[in-house]
Amino acid sequence: MDPEITLTPPPDAMSHAVFRTMAKADAKLERFAWLGDGLAAAIWRREVDMAETTYEQPGHHTLSCYLVGGYGVHRDDAPGSYGAPQRLCALPDWHESRWTVRGGLRMMHLYFMPEHFTRRAVVELDREPRELTLQDRTYFENPRLVQLCADLLNQPWSDPDQLLRANEIAHESISELLRSQHMVKPGLRLRGGLAPLVRRRLYDYIEAHLERNITLGTLAQLACLSEFHLARMFRVSFGMPPSAWIAARRLERARVLLKGELPLQQVAYACGYADLSHFSHRFRDATGVPPGRYRQIVGG
Repeated sequence: MDPEITLTPPPDAMSHAVFRTMAKADAKLERFAWLGDGLAAAIWRREVDMAETTYEQPGHHTLSCYLVGGYGVHRDDAPGSYGAPQRLCALPDWHESRWTVRGGLRMMHLYFMPEHFTRRAVVELDREPRELTLQDRTYFENPRLVQLCADLLNQPWSDPDQLLRANEIAHESISELLRSQHMVKPGLRLRGGLAPLVRRRLYDYIEAHLERNITLGTLAQLACLSEFHLARMFRVSFGMPPSAWIAARRLERARVLLKGELPLQQVAYACGYADLSHFSHRFRDATGVPPGRYRQIVGG
């Protein structure tokens, strides 16, 4: 898109507090898109002699990547540190900050909810979702994240196929953020939930048996708990009920397998679906496209 074009902020995007603050300031919106799964991205540009911007507990996370300029932008509680191309900021849902902006800049924002960040904590970090949050970081460097932001910038956002590719990039960006910029929540005192050893036992069992019918009774036996207590504590430690966790892991395995050459029927069986029709229906509900189309779009 021509960077001189300015868009009217989409009304539904105004639910993001950081987006709302930018839109009500002197920032000009170049591009915006909902990427699926509640993720959103925006490209902004600013050209000011001097302005101030304040964020107060926005309620969602934001990854900011400077694309052009930013040399005159600093956070008031971090004097001496200024923006520049390829510098990143992580703005968690709970943070508060005030910024002084001078000169021109162009930046990308990726907006996502706290659960997008911590939902993968069990899989990628062997930690409970309730333990972690995003660090408040100003002007850090991460070449992998910068490359992912460049990929997202270069990916058109104008049709469902393009948005699906952008969705994949956004999820990969959040995973990289989780690995590099997570922190334990301050003052955390965990109550309830599963012991770490039991959580890992259940996670490993589910991963090894996704192609089978996994029952609540089986999981309860593995945890040496009643089905009632297992269901309650599983939700605390995994962030969702057992059935939802298993369904999500099956869909994630399907995404991975569809990037290879395994026939669709075998992909369905490997992910625990009795037939291709049922698998296609569930996959389309989750991603917006049937498995075969997904393979064409993102399978490389």
